Amino acid sequence: MSSYLGKSKSVSQFLSFVLTCHLFLLIGMIHSSPPENPIQCSSPSNSNCTVTNSMGEFSDRTICRVSNAIYPRTEQEVVEAVAMASKNNIKVKVATRYSHSLTKLVCPDESPDGNLIISTMYLNRTLSIDNSTRIMIVEPGVLLRDVMSEAAKFGLALPASPYWWGLTIGGMISTGAHGSTLWGNGSYVHDYVIGLQIVTPASPDEGYAKVRVLDINHPDIKAAKLSLGVLGVISQITLKLQPLFKRSITVVRENDSDLATRATTFGKEYEFADITWYPYQRRALYRLDGRVSSNISGNGLNDFTGFRSTLTLGLAVVRSSEETQEATGDANGKCISARVTTFALRISGFGFSNDGNLFTGYPIVGFQNRLQASGSCIDGSPDALITSCPWDPRIKGQFYHQTTVNLPLSKVKNFIEDVQTLRDLVPEAFCGLELSSGIWMRYIKGSNVYLGTDEDSMDFDFTYYRSKNGSTPRLFEDILEEIEQIAVFKYGGIPHWGKNRNVGFIGAINKYKHADEFLKVKESYDPSGVFSSKWTNQILGLDQSGVTIVKDGCALEGLCICSQDIHCAPQKGYVCRPGRLYTSARVCTDINRVFTDITPVLLEEEDLGFSDM
Repeated sequence: MSSYLGKSKSVSQFLSFVLTCHLFLLIGMIHSSPPENPIQCSSPSNSNCTVTNSMGEFSDRTICRVSNAIYPRTEQEVVEAVAMASKNNIKVKVATRYSHSLTKLVCPDESPDGNLIISTMYLNRTLSIDNSTRIMIVEPGVLLRDVMSEAAKFGLALPASPYWWGLTIGGMISTGAHGSTLWGNGSYVHDYVIGLQIVTPASPDEGYAKVRVLDINHPDIKAAKLSLGVLGVISQITLKLQPLFKRSITVVRENDSDLATRATTFGKEYEFADITWYPYQRRALYRLDGRVSSNISGNGLNDFTGFRSTLTLGLAVVRSSEETQEATGDANGKCISARVTTFALRISGFGFSNDGNLFTGYPIVGFQNRLQASGSCIDGSPDALITSCPWDPRIKGQFYHQTTVNLPLSKVKNFIEDVQTLRDLVPEAFCGLELSSGIWMRYIKGSNVYLGTDEDSMDFDFTYYRSKNGSTPRLFEDILEEIEQIAVFKYGGIPHWGKNRNVGFIGAINKYKHADEFLKVKESYDPSGVFSSKWTNQILGLDQSGVTIVKDGCALEGLCICSQDIHCAPQKGYVCRPGRLYTSARVCTDINRVFTDITPVLLEEEDLGFSDM
């Protein structure tokens, strides 16, 4: 501890160290208040409503107002709702149980005739499972958690999915949600869909709505399996599963000096490989993850620390600490907090346990349904918000931006090298990322859906601090803006449809070879645009106003790329300047810090009294 105190630059750094450690002692101790319904109505008849996402805030911070919300329990009730909307030309969107898409896909346009939100909350049944054919048929509101657990009862498994089990099957396929694999059918959930039923608008002769049944051979399924919700309401999904299998997981920590080269091949070595990169610490965590014989002993469980119930008091303390670091420009404090956070996660096995209770070391061996995903914070009973999921908007907790960009494997090496060059210029700028689990890198196999990536690629996931005040710039605002623009423009990266700031969607539709085919299906299924909105028209290139919103301070939240100082925060010293490495970028730079940067305290874990492992 004396070594730590000797290298600290401020008392705030020491407090950050203590408080961060204290938080990890509290995580996962008691059950959690589950998230509330993202649809909130002022009337018992479900009228005069608002709808939001899991963070409680869209990228433009606007409030999405909806005239009426309905909760169908059958496909026929969906048909009736769509027919009513189609007949009256009322704008409609579909909402999921927890609304985890951060973009405005869920928000219908307002109009004098009103608008409508259809929730899939009660369309949550497993309709059938056949272990001889390995076919599972579900309604769209079934959670990933329940898909995995129900399939396992029949000795079956969904081979690939996101790692958070609070997503619905309908939401996952509609936004291109995925896991990490280049093997087999790939990592997209929709590539395990062999059929679906979708309720779309129809002519008056057809009753204004109809159910379209699409199997794997129907050409329109390439649009319907990743539809962004603009074709209609998915009412039934048929999945092709695999026999239940075991996996063995080992996480290895290595220097990142060869990351740029190794990342291009690592996904071919292990079926479920992924990488977590800590640029400031110059370390990468390689997940050695693949199938093993079911005869190998092990009953491992994934209960990821970041998805567990957490004491809201602890969350508030940690958030306040980061807000103070941001306000005071305490880069060193952030770097120390990042080291403590990543160390605590690593020694706890990131929430993995060998037997469902304790983490005793790698490898973790267990069945697919117990290791692929987690999210225990949604499974608790209400406790007056003493505990919650860490991002619950009702409490003072995590509040962040998320930039997720997909790059072909052929461009991964150069992109990583560019990020490393920026890291070498301003290493402390990356500590904020490491407080939110670093740069997460997942592998995606090419898919034949119209709005998916059509070649093997890698997803780069950046999660970082967002102020509750949209006009407040972030510490090292310019660095992450430059990385975002390098990925999107220099290397032509495509966005995750359910994440990203507005900047990530600039020109996105032009990067898809089969965009025209998708738009033809859209026009055929919903010619009046009942399921379209200004936002979906913008990202699909149908609204020429584009996705950017130009106003004072717009670049601070990724609503625009700055071209004038007023797009940043000149009154706080943030002005529009070229990027440091990618000079075509335009970023909000703190001109005071440019000339007054101090060398950060580069602490190793040993300096904090920790031993390496």
